[in-house]
Amino acid sequence: MLVLRGAEVVDANGVREADVAVDGDEIAAVGDVPDDADEEIDVSGRYVAPGLIDSHVHLMMDGRPDPAETNAESETMLAYRAAANLADALDAGVTTVRDLGAPTTLALDAGRAVEAGVLEGPRVLACGENVVMTGGHGHWFGREADGTAEVKKAVREQLKRGADVVKCMATGGVLTEGALTGAPELDEEELTALVDAANAKRVPTAAHAHGAAGIKNAVRAGISSVEHGTFMDREAAELMAEEGTYWVPTAKALDGIIEAGTEGGIPEFAVEKAEAASDAFADAFEHALEAGVDVAMGTDAGTPFNHLADAPEELQLMVEYGLSPQSALEAATVNAADLLGLDDVGLVEEGYRADLLVLDSNPREDVTAWESTTRVLAAGTICR
Repeated sequence: MLVLRGAEVVDANGVREADVAVDGDEIAAVGDVPDDADEEIDVSGRYVAPGLIDSHVHLMMDGRPDPAETNAESETMLAYRAAANLADALDAGVTTVRDLGAPTTLALDAGRAVEAGVLEGPRVLACGENVVMTGGHGHWFGREADGTAEVKKAVREQLKRGADVVKCMATGGVLTEGALTGAPELDEEELTALVDAANAKRVPTAAHAHGAAGIKNAVRAGISSVEHGTFMDREAAELMAEEGTYWVPTAKALDGIIEAGTEGGIPEFAVEKAEAASDAFADAFEHALEAGVDVAMGTDAGTPFNHLADAPEELQLMVEYGLSPQSALEAATVNAADLLGLDDVGLVEEGYRADLLVLDSNPREDVTAWESTTRVLAAGTICR
């Protein structure tokens, strides 16, 4: 048994002084901890928090200026990159990731490798391949499908592979040349077919959706989460709040493209689309917060100048756009756990998985606290 002594435990339930005992991969006790520990770590003056959950990553991408270049690389090379990305994420305090698009079974296999102890990394939930219309956004690494019958088959292929979530492209995107960022791609009927096929196996769904029309199509179809939501209007936000649809903003994705620009090697078409979306994204945050939309943290890591080690920066951007540090904590822990369907992470509680961070300051008050991680435990193993 490992005991963290003298901690200030901090999570969505508040802050309290308590020792934390870890037995195997679980939290054995919080507060009333036995004295016969095999190992003790003095964390006096520090905060013990839940590990971060990044709800939107791409393990096979590396933050290069043009991610479409990875299409020319072998799946073996992409797998090596995924292994490196998993290590980076864990070092940053991310103990669970949801991969929302990779070729074939690459991300699903990465999750199995972590679970089997072949790789050290965060727990991985994955969608397999994105379901995308022919020639649509991300077609170069997705499963193209048109019409309800093809969409259902595409979903069932991912479920057969063991997908934890089904991801689709409801609109165009920034990083696919020729795609119109906010324009609907899969239509509402196709999205409904996708949700129905996933629901048959009780698997949640996620929709890449920038434009308001595409967001509304996705929400009416029953999608579990809207990714990006850049041009969300008030009506879309209210609809999401009413239906309980999560929003995963991925602020770091736009920020990385705009900050680097064409000088950083990002294709001109992508920079132009990102810059055109910037003001709308700020409005989307305002609409979402006013409507009370549930928010889960996700970075879209792998996109240009946006790495799996950058998750703390996503939390800071969310606060800049209007979330409180406490709400950002909730987005990256309990909200993300709820979205992913996980009931054993997100809190520092007895019986929960021992995904824990030791921080120098209180993240409920200071969002930069997530950058001061001094120790990382994943499933009870000290990784840093």
